[in-house]
This record gives sequence, C-alpha cells and structure tokens, in this order.
Amino acid sequence: MTNQRRYTRIDEHIIVLSKALNTLFVKPVPNRSYPAKSAEFGDLSTQDRRHASRYMRVNHVGEICAQALYQSQALTAKDPTTRAQMQSAADEEIDHLAWCEQRIDELGGRKSLLNPFWYAGAFVVGAAAGIAGDKWNLGLVAETERQVVKHLDDHLGKLPENDLRSREVVAQMKQDESQHAEQALAAGAAELPPAAKLLMKCAAKVMTKTAYWI
Repeated sequence: MTNQRRYTRIDEHIIVLSKALNTLFVKPVPNRSYPAKSAEFGDLSTQDRRHASRYMRVNHVGEICAQALYQSQALTAKDPTTRAQMQSAADEEIDHLAWCEQRIDELGGRKSLLNPFWYAGAFVVGAAAGIAGDKWNLGLVAETERQVVKHLDDHLGKLPENDLRSREVVAQMKQDESQHAEQALAAGAAELPPAAKLLMKCAAKVMTKTAYWI
C-alpha cells in the first residue's frame, strides 16, 4: 500500500502560488473537448469580431477570478470534503479558462491586461469566505455561480447572432456553472446577506465594464 504524502501548510501555499502563476501566465490545457469544435466560424464583420472578442475577454476574466476564488477557498476551508469540492470545481473551471482563451485567439482578440489584479482581488474575497467558515465558503460559491449564470445568459443575448462558436462555448459554461451552484447548495451552503449579494453584483459590474475595454 502506497502512503499518501501529507502536505504542510507551507507546501499548500507553494502549490497555490504555483497554480496562480500557471493561471496567469501558462496556456491552460482543457480536460474536455472544445464545445465549438463542430460549429461554423460564420462570416463576422470586423466590428462583430471585435465585439465578440471583448465579451469573451470578459468571460475569460471571470474564469481567472473563478480560479482565484476556488484556490483560496480550498486553502482556507476547514472541512476536507469542502476543500476537495473547491479543488474539484477549480479543476473543472480550467476547461472554461482554456475555451475562452481559444475563442479569443480565434477572434483575433487579447486577454485583459489587468488579469493579475483580477486574480488578486478574487483571491482575497475567497480567502475571507473560507476563514468565515465552510457554510459561508459554500454560500459564496452558490451566489457567485448564480450571478455568473445570469451574466452568461446576458452575453448570449449580446453576442452576434451568427457567432455560433462563441455561443456554443458560453452555453456550455452556463450549464456547468449552474451545476456548481446546485452542488454548493446540496453541500450546505448558507444564504448570503442581501448586502453581500449587492456588493458582489457591484463588483462584477465594475469588472465587466473594465474588462470589456482593458
């Protein structure tokens, strides 16, 4: 029988730092196939390509934040089961990160110049939730994913009608995020106070508006 290595807190912090650097500076490798691999590219105008690439950049920033949230929440979670759930969700979100980056490349766009800032801010929020306790940790996941689903639904309404590839990516992401919210609720997520939800919405609005341009 092989003994599993037990990581010290220093080991865990080094691993989290490594994952942060990988998220920000290394091209992600998805575990699942690209949702848009069979969709036609479509005849997009220069304006439509620019518009779509900016919305996919916003979605990419959301996935940068998701990695930061889940990694910090896993680091600060009290219960091993909650920690494992956070880490599993982070691994699944890597697919989204890779898909968004691929679609941005296809559209000739670029990623946000503020990604390190977005990551750092989300990491602090996730760590605070983890320190507050596992039920609030899970509550943050549930509320975040609920808001993300609405955000993605809004993007489906704003993307060019003939941009089928972006639509396929966003639709699959929306489905996955909804499942993450349900899993968090099933695991005992607490309902966040209205003030916290409003603050999250305001922060997301600032991020969305800024990432669209920068």
